[in-house]
Amino acid sequence: MTAPERTATSTPARTGIWLIGARGSVATTVISGCAAVASGLRPPVGMVTLTPRFADCGLPDLGSFVFGGHDMAPCPLPKRAEQLAAQGVLPYDLPSAVGRELAEAESEIRPGGPVVDDLREDHELISRFAEDIAAFRKRNGLARCVVINVASTEPTPRQGEKRLSASSLYAAAALRAGAPYVNFTPSAGLHHPAFSGPYDVPVAGRDGKTGQTLLRAVLGPMFAQRALAVRSWSGTNLLGGGDGAALADPAAAAAKNAGKERVLADTLGSVPEGVVHIDDVPSMGDWKTAWDHIAFEGFLGARMVLQTTWQGCDSALAAPLVLDLARLVARAHEVGLSGPLPELGFFFKDPDPGASSSLAEQYRVLLDFAERLRAERLPGESA
Repeated sequence: MTAPERTATSTPARTGIWLIGARGSVATTVISGCAAVASGLRPPVGMVTLTPRFADCGLPDLGSFVFGGHDMAPCPLPKRAEQLAAQGVLPYDLPSAVGRELAEAESEIRPGGPVVDDLREDHELISRFAEDIAAFRKRNGLARCVVINVASTEPTPRQGEKRLSASSLYAAAALRAGAPYVNFTPSAGLHHPAFSGPYDVPVAGRDGKTGQTLLRAVLGPMFAQRALAVRSWSGTNLLGGGDGAALADPAAAAAKNAGKERVLADTLGSVPEGVVHIDDVPSMGDWKTAWDHIAFEGFLGARMVLQTTWQGCDSALAAPLVLDLARLVARAHEVGLSGPLPELGFFFKDPDPGASSSLAEQYRVLLDFAERLRAERLPGESA
């Protein structure tokens, strides 16, 4: 596998973003939002890498992104965007305004797998998916392609399971194609015994941190730093859409909740009593309500409670983070970095080993990483 060429050109290189789950709500919001921000139709609200602290880091422009991906869903991207606009997830006029970009991305989506009764072996599927990624890169003259998993959550693989789950097949295909890989879902991906590294490309995290766990990453350190004893931490998630349907499976919900518990264990030193319930409410569509009940003990044993309610849209919360990750990982690949990137823990419930679970500390490390990227000038790049 050849290393990426470390040269800068007068014409900005185009970067491929290959989305696993490319016709889903998150992917549709990512593609629509990227086109809207790049063309100046909408401001980049929620995009951390478009704040001043990340200027001059050599990150690719949003206008240089070319989208494609794998999916088994039949609904084409333009139609999916119309559905999301009807739900209030996208602005009502956005699907028509970015219709060309949605159609172009739709033309680059390839069938995923494995499908029901698929007789192909794992190695055959990996080869097929890797060929799709390589062909996408060649067809569009891309400098590089970042593979990002935004598909629905899978159950945790059973012990002794011989076949790789779909997320791990796609992860293996990314590595075979020489593409950086990001897992924005709780699914196994590279967190499977079959993968041990080292990796020749940058790889990042597992399970994007968008709502309830984002609050936990802030509140957990607060309780610990103020020496307040958390007695129990319980929660409820009400959500619909594809995620709600997928998480109705108890095994998938358990995979999702593992990340929420991990943040508490890392910030508090132990997991307090309490569980998180996830309920599928189809009528909510892409919207979600997350409620936490935190019982804690203060000075002289005073019993107190903090309750939080988070109401939002997962796709709108996730999309800017996916674009941030695409920019950061693409730049990391361009300057020759490889392997896990704990510096991107700010974005994940389950960051790569070595990352703090405190959001404030994660942000500090992310800024340090931005400085590192800023310092990694390629031949021909201006200081």
